[in-house]
Formats: sequence, C-alpha cells, structure tokens
Amino acid sequence: MSRPHVSSLFAAASASRRRKSKSTRAASLPKPHSGRGCAPGRSGPRTHPLAAAAMSRPRLSSLFAAAETSSAPASTAPQEHPRSRAAYAAFRQRLRSGTLGPEDARQLFDELLPRAPAHAFNALLADLARAPPSAACKDGPALAVELFKRMDRRASPTIHTYGILIACYRRAHCPGLGFAVFGRLLRTGLRLNVVVYNSFIDCFSKDGKVDKAYQLLHDMKELGIMPDVITYNSIIDGLCKSKAMDKAEMVLEQMVDAGIQPNNRTYNSLIYGYSTSGMWKESVRLLKGMSSSGLIPNVNNCNTFMAALCKHGRIKEAKDIFDSMVLKGPKPDVISYSTLLHGYATEGSFTDLHNICKLMVTNGIMPNRYVFNTLLDVYARYGMMDKVLLILERMSKQGFNPDVVSFGIVISAFCRMGRLDDALNKFSHMIDIGIAPNIAIYHILIQGHCNHGDLVKAKELTSDMINKGFPPPSVIFFNSIISDLCSTGRVAKGKDIMDLIAHTGQKPDVITFNSLIDGYCLVGKMVEAFELLDVMASVGVEPDSYTHDTLLNGYCKNGRIKDALTLFQDMLHKIVTPTCCSYNTILHGLFQAGWTVSAKKIFHEMMESGMAVSIDTYGIVLSGLCRNNCTDEVIMLLEKLFAMNVKFDAIIFNIMISAMFKVGRREEAKELFAAMSTYGLVPNICTYSVMITNLIKENSFEEVDNVISSMEDTSFPPNSRLLNKIVRMLLKKGEIAQARNYMSKIDEKGISLEASTTSLLISLFSEKGKYREYLKLLPAKYQVFEGVNIS
Repeated sequence: MSRPHVSSLFAAASASRRRKSKSTRAASLPKPHSGRGCAPGRSGPRTHPLAAAAMSRPRLSSLFAAAETSSAPASTAPQEHPRSRAAYAAFRQRLRSGTLGPEDARQLFDELLPRAPAHAFNALLADLARAPPSAACKDGPALAVELFKRMDRRASPTIHTYGILIACYRRAHCPGLGFAVFGRLLRTGLRLNVVVYNSFIDCFSKDGKVDKAYQLLHDMKELGIMPDVITYNSIIDGLCKSKAMDKAEMVLEQMVDAGIQPNNRTYNSLIYGYSTSGMWKESVRLLKGMSSSGLIPNVNNCNTFMAALCKHGRIKEAKDIFDSMVLKGPKPDVISYSTLLHGYATEGSFTDLHNICKLMVTNGIMPNRYVFNTLLDVYARYGMMDKVLLILERMSKQGFNPDVVSFGIVISAFCRMGRLDDALNKFSHMIDIGIAPNIAIYHILIQGHCNHGDLVKAKELTSDMINKGFPPPSVIFFNSIISDLCSTGRVAKGKDIMDLIAHTGQKPDVITFNSLIDGYCLVGKMVEAFELLDVMASVGVEPDSYTHDTLLNGYCKNGRIKDALTLFQDMLHKIVTPTCCSYNTILHGLFQAGWTVSAKKIFHEMMESGMAVSIDTYGIVLSGLCRNNCTDEVIMLLEKLFAMNVKFDAIIFNIMISAMFKVGRREEAKELFAAMSTYGLVPNICTYSVMITNLIKENSFEEVDNVISSMEDTSFPPNSRLLNKIVRMLLKKGEIAQARNYMSKIDEKGISLEASTTSLLISLFSEKGKYREYLKLLPAKYQVFEGVNIS
C-alpha cells in the first residue's frame, strides 16, 4: 500500500490532529515510559534515559517540573567596556584565522571575564565549539569546556551557555558528560527551553540511540515545551541512518500533525535513508513530492541522492539526475561534480571523468581540493604517475596546495609500485614545504618498505615516527603486513618482520604466528610450520584452535594425511579441543585421500562427543561418501537427516541429486530437483551442472535442452564453463548435431571456446580425426580444421 504524499498529510493535519490518538501515531516507535502526567490507564515505573546514568538522582520529571515553576536568580549584567570589545574582537579574529592557541585563548578570555556581558561569552564559546581543528588549536570543543569552567567560577552561565556546553560534549561523542551538565542545569533553576532539548535529542540520534531521543520528545511535550522542526529532523535523521524507514515516516506524520512543516533537511534525511537502503523508487517519490509540499529540491537533496546511487554503482542514474539539474535546476555545485567524479573514478571510466572535468571548467565551477584528490587517487590506482605529478602541479597553480591526503595518495602509489626512492622523495618534499606527516603517512612508508624487503629503512622510519611523538605501529598493523606477505608465499619476509615488532618493544601474538604457519603451509614447508609451535612456547604465546586447524589443513593439502591424523589425535588428548572446523578439515582431507574408514570413524566420534554437527559437516561427509562410491551409505544418511528434519541447503541437494543418479534412481533425482523451491531454495549453477551432466550421460538430450531453457530466466544463466563442458561431453559421445547447437549458443553469447574444447575439436576433426567426415556439420566458423594434420 503506497504512502500518502507529505503535502496531503500536511493539508489534513489541522482536521485530524484532535481526533488522532497518540497511541496510534507511536505504535511502531519505542514507547515512552509512563510517569507523572501520564494519561489515565497508563501505569508502570518511569526510567528516563538521562536518569539511567545515575540511579541516585530524583526523577527527572519532578526536576523538570521544579525547573519550570522556579524563576532564574536575579543578576545584574556588567556593562561592556571598550577593552572588553577589543579583547572580544581579537579572540574571534584569531580563532577564525586558525592562529588562536590554548594559552592565548585563556589570557584573552580572562581579560573579558570582569567586564563582558554573558552574551559575549556565549558567542565566543559557540565559535570555539564549532571551530575546525587547526595547527594552533586541535580541539576547539575541549577548550570551550575548559573556558566554561573558568567562567563558571567568576560569572553566572545562562541557559544558552549550558546549551553550548552540552553541544560540545555532543560533538566530542561524550553524551555521559553532557548528562552531568544537564543535571546541574536542572539544579540551577534556569528555565529549560527547546534548544537544550534539541542538543540532547541530536546527541542521542547521532549515537544511534533513537529510542532515547524519542523518549525525550515525549518528555518535553509533557512539560509544555513544544518541539520544533530541528527536534523532529534530528529524530528522523537518526532513524534514517539506522535504516528504520517505516518509523521515520511515522515520525514525519507526527511532525505534520503537530503543524510543523517539513523542510529540505527533513527530505534530505529521508532521501538518504531510502537511497542507502536501495529503495530508489521511494527516493524519487520524495523528490517529486517536495514540490507538492511547497518545497523546491535544493542542491543538497540532489547531491544526497546522487552520492547514494554512485555508492551502489548506479552511476548512470546519478548522471541522469545531474543532467536534470543542469537543465532544470537546482544548478550543480562543486559537490555535485565531485560526486560524479568519484563515481566515475571508482569505475575507472576515464572518458567520463575527463568529460565532467571539462564541463566544470565550461560552467565556471572551480575545483576544490577534494576534486583534485579524487583525480589523484584514480590515476594513482592505475599507476599513471606522470598524470598524478601533473595534477599536483596544477593544484598549486590554482591556489590549492597539496595537503597531507594528497601526498598520502602519491606516496602510497609509489610504495605499491616498488618505487620506494620516489616515495621517500615525496615524503621529504612535503616536510620541506611545511606539511607535517601524520601517522597514516608513516604507516604507508613502513608497509611499503616491509613489503619490498627493506627492513632497515622500515626500522629507521619507525624510530623517526616514535621520536616525533607518534605511538609505534601496533602489532595489529604488523600482523596485517605479515598476513599479506604470507598469503602470497613470501613467508620468509613475513618472518623477518617479527624483528621489527621486537624493535618497537612489543611481542608477536597468536595471530602473528597463525599467519606465518599459514604461509609455510601454503608453500609446502610443513616442517617449518610445525617448528613455530616451539617458538610460540618460548615467547609465552599459547596456540589456539585456529593454529591447529591451519596445520591440519596444511598437512591435508600437502598430501601428508598420516601427519594430519596424528596431529588430530594429539588435539584430542591435549587441552586444545577440536572445533567443528577441525573436524570438517580432517574429514575433508581423509575423504579426498580415500581414507574412508578413518573418516567414518572420526565422524562417528564427532557424533558421539555431543558436538553440534553443522550442515557443512553433513555436506562434507555426504560428498566424501559419494566420491568414494559409498552410495548406499549416502542414501542411509540422507534418510536419517530427513527424519531429523535437518534444514538442507543447495549443496546438500546437489549431493542428493548426484547420488540418486549414481544409483539409477533418476526419477527421484528429478523430483528432488523440482522440490528445491518448496524448501525455499533456488538451484545454483552447480545444481544445473549436476542435472545436465547426468542427463547427457543417459542420452536425455531433450531434457537437457529443457533445463538449459529454464536457466535463461533465472539468476544463473548458462555460463562459459557449463556450455563448454556440454560441448565436450556431446562431442565425446559422437553427438555432433547436438554439439553444433551448443557451439552456436556459445557464439550467440559472445563466449570463447575453452582451450580444452578447442583441443578436442582439433583431435576429432583434423585430417586423421575420428569424426573428420562430419566436419561440415559444425558451424561454418569452426570448419577451420580443413587440411589440419596433427599426426
């Protein structure tokens, strides 16, 4: 059922407001706790979200009531002095220029304290709370809190001062400290207002605690403080970011019922929520519905929708919105262009990238630093370093000096390419021009030198970053490098990095050793892998289940089944208890090696141990029994699983179908294939392959054609591997006409023949081939073996 437009909701609001009950409007939302002032018939203890921080506090409802009925203490505001105005102007000017350090701020603030009125302090604290980090002052909100404490000792904060302080804690993601301030505010007797409530509601919403935000909305209504558009927008935004779109729509309805007109920000939140949830039609509905509500979609609304489309790879739809903005408005801004650029950059579509850049220039849109960094990133990812260096030059010429992000992109690209000298040159250059490297730059360089085996330089860089006050790279960081090296077989380099961990005063953990063991197993060095257990013991690191599972898997994959079985038996007698994964690994290895008796014995022991057997384990056992021609046991186990009402997956069905064909019960195999949908399952490409392979073996070519036709309408159309397999099977059976049909299908789909298919064609249709006389039955393009002699 489609939802009504917001315009119709708003038009009907005044008529329906009185007769619509609160319980109906909030049915799906977190129910506010009942307490004093509740409607008749509602009862139960009240647990306010703010009161939860300290159980000893009195109920907030009574505190709120007390705050409302009491008046603010009388005070006489000091008259503003000329020196105060000068200090005030100096404070704001230096803050905005990014040159105001904490010590200067304290001195200027102390000059203001004896003379300036409260509104001047509030303005300065508000500016400081919103100030972005700068070289002089890295944390404006923290400094604002400190200055509030200085002010609190010598002047009387107003309700607005407390609101600013609460907002500071909100920006610092410290709602708990904000609650303490709120409790103190209640004790001052100052009259609460919607601004203070909005700060807390926004804080809860941004932290994902929308149920508590909604509780506050209910509380402020009970105290006669009417929510405004900011209140509702905060809650709707929080719900949309948590993708609770039904609840967001319900709060929107309450907002309209309260006579509050949604604005562009309201719609922006809803468009974001629907777009990030993949509900594109709803986003379009909202954009179109804005005009009927008396609103015109602004550039932010369109940018939000475009960004979500690009993030989900729907760049064409994003470009359609952009084109509509160009033609009808609102005119795209630099964010619109940068959003499209980022989308094309992600796809690696350089032609479209160039076109958007040209369009920016044509339309007089000045690229910002984000645009330049986006271009740097896409060219760097593709190793086009000449282009990257040209963009760096162009940035400087257009007044945008490369920042630490720009240099990070370039240095990272050089490190990936092994051009470590160039990376270090850029590192030196950024320092020379006054850009201080951050911890990310050091990590990039250290990782680059580790990956390319220069541990001496990696150690030097590590020491340098520690000397500059940065914490050393963590063991987690080094583990990531070791894992990457070991996964590509460079286990010797990975092991050397343990020296670098020791250089930082840390010690390797179990994840470090597990990565190294996995690396040795990958390259077949099982002796070295096993010896690492002794090294672990020497440094006091206990192996975990993953350590033993990795060794088990390594022994099995390297054909050392006896060693795998010995290790597994040792696990049973030691502290390390085999997990379900351990059993799966050893069972799979034993069945693969044909050690069926041992595998069945271990499976029986697993069942007897009381361990929960997963569907994956049953799949391994059924597949192993099939592989080793134990078909009767497969049927028996399947019957047992049916009796146990085990929920099957597609893999189990594939095994069952294969087993039924193997014992000649083809009708039952076909019934199982047809029954998958009743279990809520969809046949996958493996299921179709099992069916088709067995039907070809039985010469049921018409049924093969039917199965192939049914695949075309599914999520698994016939792929290259399956079609080539069909052609090879038909050719080997001498079914040339049937093979010809599937070779034509391959051509229609633009697929190439696999090397094994081509090799078979040559052997069968060359001058001395078995089916030479039937060469003309093949499609014309394959009649190229005329005169070919492979003898």
